[in-house]
Amino acid sequence: MQILMFKKHMAAKKRKKTKPIRRTTKGKNANYRSTKSGAGMTAKGRKRYNKKNKSNLKAPVTGKVKKGSKAAKRRKSFCARSKGWTGKRGKAARARWKC
Repeated sequence: MQILMFKKHMAAKKRKKTKPIRRTTKGKNANYRSTKSGAGMTAKGRKRYNKKNKSNLKAPVTGKVKKGSKAAKRRKSFCARSKGWTGKRGKAARARWKC
């Protein structure tokens, strides 16, 4: 029992805690796109998030891609994950990714 508790404790400790960035969609310091422009994060927002969290967020796959390429697989994965997004921002993001 003690070993199981210890393992759970260590797993919780290892989880990466993300530090949020301001959710602004207007002005020159906008970290997120408006729903009209396709939702999701701006390049500046991704850069800030990556710097703050030592992460590696990438830009959305919005252009035409070769079938079976890394980008095509990334798009397919995103589209599968975001199928249940029914809100305004979710729909805009999915449209931007061409899901």
